[in-house]
Amino acid sequence: MAREIDLLERQKRLAWYLIVPAVFVVFLVIGYPLIQVLVYSFMKYKLDGVTPPSFAGIDNYLFIFSDSDFWHAVWITLIFTFFSVTIESVLGLTVALVANSKFKGRTFLRVAILIPWAIPTVVSSQIWRWMFNDIYGVVNVILANLHIIPHKLAWLATPATALPVIIAVDVWKTTPFMSLLLLAGLQLIPADLYEAASIDGATGIRKFFSVTLPLVTPTLLVALIFRTLDALRVFDIFYIMVGGQGNMATVAVYNQQQLIAFLDAGVGSATSVVILIFIMIFVVLYTRFSKTSFE
Repeated sequence: MAREIDLLERQKRLAWYLIVPAVFVVFLVIGYPLIQVLVYSFMKYKLDGVTPPSFAGIDNYLFIFSDSDFWHAVWITLIFTFFSVTIESVLGLTVALVANSKFKGRTFLRVAILIPWAIPTVVSSQIWRWMFNDIYGVVNVILANLHIIPHKLAWLATPATALPVIIAVDVWKTTPFMSLLLLAGLQLIPADLYEAASIDGATGIRKFFSVTLPLVTPTLLVALIFRTLDALRVFDIFYIMVGGQGNMATVAVYNQQQLIAFLDAGVGSATSVVILIFIMIFVVLYTRFSKTSFE
């Protein structure tokens, strides 16, 4: 008994020896910049090389919350997140169900659906920007030739058309990610359950709602949180397709404008902290909702 206790203690010490270096590295990579951003958020800090840094208290936060551009960016971010994540979840589950079926060419389909996700976001966004160009874009040419639109449209010039286009591009880009995660969850469902349901006379729709959907829900919730966190901090696709326009800026684009365009490290850091707090609130609420759903 004493020997087992001694072995357990040595294993605990070994675990600490292995964890401490990793924690130290994580602190250097994440902790130090996070503390630095938090400190800068309470300072008046211009990157113009002229204005000396000074303590500003909560002035940066007051400026953000009183800025109509910030709240417009929040609204754009929420709209984008809701529609893109919802559509991607539905399409991802549909594609995963098809890819999980047994048919000839299933392997080719599984590889093909990953192609949009494998293309870097910068590349795919630029390609779609050219395709939706109001002068030589192929989308305008096709729709005009089919008489779906009366004339060529400047799709990315106004939020009324630019936001749906960006959501559609993001759905095309990220649906494979959702389908890949959901396909992994579908493959964990035992085939015996479907056989038992068939014996009981269940139809395909009944199998989906009684067997597939309940068992794939944990995987779906994990995919949702990953995708939602990614959507809440979206930057690249908006910045590339609409060039950081004020009426189409997300919270991340607003942050970039304050830090890079206006050279205001104080407001930029405060915006980063606000984004972090929003994401933490979402994670806490999501976690509580998930626990409630499974209890």
